[in-house]
Amino acid sequence: MTVKLIRNAYEASLTMTAVLLCWAAALWLEGAAGLHADVLVLAVALTLPLASVQRTADTRGRLMSFVLLPAVAGVSILLGHLVADHYAVGAAVFTLGISLPIWIRRFGPVATKAGTLMTLPLIALLVVPGPALPPKAQSSLVSWGWAALIGLLACGCVRLVQALADRLGPWGPEPAPDRPRRPSRLRPRPSTRMAVQMAAAVAAAFTLGRLLFDQHWPWMVLTAYVAASGNRGRNDVVRKGVERLVGACAGTVLATGVAVAGITGRTSVVLIFVVLAVALWLRPLNYAYWAAGMTTALSLLLGYYGQDAQSLLPTRLEAIALGAALAVASAWWLLPVPAPRRHGPSGSSPRLPDTGHRHA
Repeated sequence: MTVKLIRNAYEASLTMTAVLLCWAAALWLEGAAGLHADVLVLAVALTLPLASVQRTADTRGRLMSFVLLPAVAGVSILLGHLVADHYAVGAAVFTLGISLPIWIRRFGPVATKAGTLMTLPLIALLVVPGPALPPKAQSSLVSWGWAALIGLLACGCVRLVQALADRLGPWGPEPAPDRPRRPSRLRPRPSTRMAVQMAAAVAAAFTLGRLLFDQHWPWMVLTAYVAASGNRGRNDVVRKGVERLVGACAGTVLATGVAVAGITGRTSVVLIFVVLAVALWLRPLNYAYWAAGMTTALSLLLGYYGQDAQSLLPTRLEAIALGAALAVASAWWLLPVPAPRRHGPSGSSPRLPDTGHRHA
């Protein structure tokens, strides 16, 4: 366990180095071009998951990220405006955009990696979308061109840090073991089933989220996505939903303590990065740690933007619980995906459905 914690700390430090480097570049760009602080949020939201996805990527995968991520980041900003101005249409486009990368996994590993990169900016859009910001910030959202540039910066920072780590660091990346991927006998295919489940859960979250939580609908949509992504069977979806809820409750306690302590301004920004670093360190042990860290960090971020994060925490928990319930209901009753067998017949390798990579 000690060795694992040390290795986790090393990987978390690489990710946070890339995040801070991209954040610093975006901070300079914000001042030089007169942009809004939203570019800083976008830089962090893109670099965090990208560092994990790219850690074991080959040359083709890295080149793909430099093309896909900036392009989709720009499109996601336009989608954010569409959701703000025409909620139903924007929700439908978002639902299609988050489900399509799952469906294309049927076309092999390259399509799976491309789908993962396409998903990252859409998830970043849910972190702090326009409607969740104060009115003054809403009128200053970064344009699609600047968003694409931030996506390019994120790719460059991640590549720079990981290349130096591969050359000078004590450990290299740990690629996942190759396992045989035989065609599934399920009809429809697992990728199609998961795409349909994701679409149903996210569409329901958009609908109920707006009705029940008004402009705080992203919390419900984000939870529905996290719980339904990387579906490896009904029990897996239930486990992830419970872990996210438990982590969010712990994060609520932490965020309440920070609010009571009166931490604001630049100090809260520093604390956000500290919380993210600790959450990254502990995430491989249990997803609940990451959920707790994200809940705390997002609460601090909303407080930085002037919202009363403490009073919104109960609403956040309700949205997370309902979002998880939607994902579980979709996984259990809408084209369920059977869990992969741990042991194949006669000592052979297990037959795994094409569920793709878990990156949420």
